[in-house]
Amino acid sequence: MARLLKQAEAKRLGLPGRTSLEPVSGEIGSHVSFRIATIAAAKPGDNKRGPHSHRDFEECIYVLSGQGTMHSESGEHPVRPGDTLLVPAGEKHMTVNTGTEPLVLLCFFPVGDVSAGTTEFPSF
Repeated sequence: MARLLKQAEAKRLGLPGRTSLEPVSGEIGSHVSFRIATIAAAKPGDNKRGPHSHRDFEECIYVLSGQGTMHSESGEHPVRPGDTLLVPAGEKHMTVNTGTEPLVLLCFFPVGDVSAGTTEFPSF
C-alpha cells in the first residue's frame, strides 16, 4: 500500500553538526531509510564534527541545495545541487558546507535501521 509521508511528521535525529529528519525507516515498517540532512554554513569558532561510517551498507547522497565538500578516506569531492555521491560500506566520510547558505542533502540507505550500523568518529 502506497503511503504519503509528510516532512513535518518525520523523526528528528540528534546527529552531530547537522539537522536530520528521517521520514522513512524501519520504524514505519520500511526496509530502506532516507534522511534529509541540513548542514548550516560554518561560523567562526564552530566546532568541526568528525566523520562517520556505515559498517555493512552504502550511502547514496543527493544534493538538493547549497554547496559543500564531502571528505572521505578516498578523497575530497566538491558538491553542488544535482550532484550524487555514492559512499561504499565502511568508508569514513563527512560533508561540510563551504557556502553561505544551508547545504541540504537527501541521504538514502538500503537498510531500515541506519543507526545500528553507523559509527561516529572524532576525526579522520
